[in-house]
Amino acid sequence: MPATPSGKDTQSEQISGSLIAAAPLSSPPPITVPVHQRDTEWELPNGFAWVYYGEGTNHVHMPVIMADGFNLGRSDLQWLAQGLDGGEYKFLTALRKQGRTVILVGFDERTAPIQENAETVTAAVLRTIAERVGDDRLTVGGFSMGGLITRYALAKMETQRMDHQTALYFSYDTPHRGAVIPIGLQAFAHFIPLANDFARQMNSPAARQMLWRHYNSETGKDEIDPLRTKLLEDLRRMGGWPRIPRTIAVANGTGDGMGLSIPPGDMALKSTGLIAFPGTTFYTQATGNNVTVAELKRLFPPASKPVTTSGYPELDGAPGGTLASYKIVADELVAKGGKVDLRHESVCFVPTVSAVAIRDIDKQEDLYAKVASLDPGESELDDFLWSSATTPHTAITRELCEWIIERLP
Repeated sequence: MPATPSGKDTQSEQISGSLIAAAPLSSPPPITVPVHQRDTEWELPNGFAWVYYGEGTNHVHMPVIMADGFNLGRSDLQWLAQGLDGGEYKFLTALRKQGRTVILVGFDERTAPIQENAETVTAAVLRTIAERVGDDRLTVGGFSMGGLITRYALAKMETQRMDHQTALYFSYDTPHRGAVIPIGLQAFAHFIPLANDFARQMNSPAARQMLWRHYNSETGKDEIDPLRTKLLEDLRRMGGWPRIPRTIAVANGTGDGMGLSIPPGDMALKSTGLIAFPGTTFYTQATGNNVTVAELKRLFPPASKPVTTSGYPELDGAPGGTLASYKIVADELVAKGGKVDLRHESVCFVPTVSAVAIRDIDKQEDLYAKVASLDPGESELDDFLWSSATTPHTAITRELCEWIIERLP
């Protein structure tokens, strides 16, 4: 007769669930550094904005609007400011040194539908125009999902014949053709035997719109979510992109068709202890039909569940901005007293071809395309840049930021 799980066993599987799909720039910074304090704050519909005047000015001048990315709950713009100025390159400071006003846009609920949060950006654009001294045209963009929100907002303003007075749109590792969270991890979020933040995150409207494939917790199937289909249809009706401004993008992935060295079908993570989902194993994505990507097991209530996919390319090792998805789960299991065998900490989250809107990610040959060798005219954007080395999703790097700054109006 199987042993009855102890109280410690059951508690080890009652994890809150870390936010695997949260953009690092929208998460608590690993190190707190001094940053310039905002000069003023604007209340906006479904959100707010922090305004940083350029050095030597006390008014809105040469404005750069930048929208927050994906996470649960209300934006913490102090986190975003820390992310912009806390690394190897101080992006916020560099913009202000040029006399530019930086306007960080946050949302009351970052998992709300993109269409809803686009209204916050629209209000920020109009407020900027009203507050601006002079007639400098705007730069509007965002990080990760923030790039999708600003893209939608500007395109909608044009269809409504609203003058956004924007000269440049930019996106920073934005999943224009979709983002990827391993299906095994998405399924695991709903296998945890209590309500948790990870599951709430995965089932949120914004995640369902952003992800290339979403795990349906009710049917157990992976699919293109209807909310994503509706978003893409809405964008198509508005012409796909804003047409008045110049459109540019940067990617945290490389352009040489090379990503992380992750063999397909390899074990990524296994819970090897006696508690905390013992025996649960995740595998890297391989091509083929009925490919096992996870074997989920738990003690209380006792259950096991295989998770398979069909027709997927080798997503995890694709060139693109990365997230430490498996490390986040491993850390949670260890925190609950478990033991793990972690082979692959990070995987691709936003493929390079998605970030620069040049290919879809359904096919292996497109996912691994050498963007540097493609005709730039294939992209939906006017101009774009990839990273010289694989970097974490939304990592602020000198080469990407200076490239953007050189193109500002």
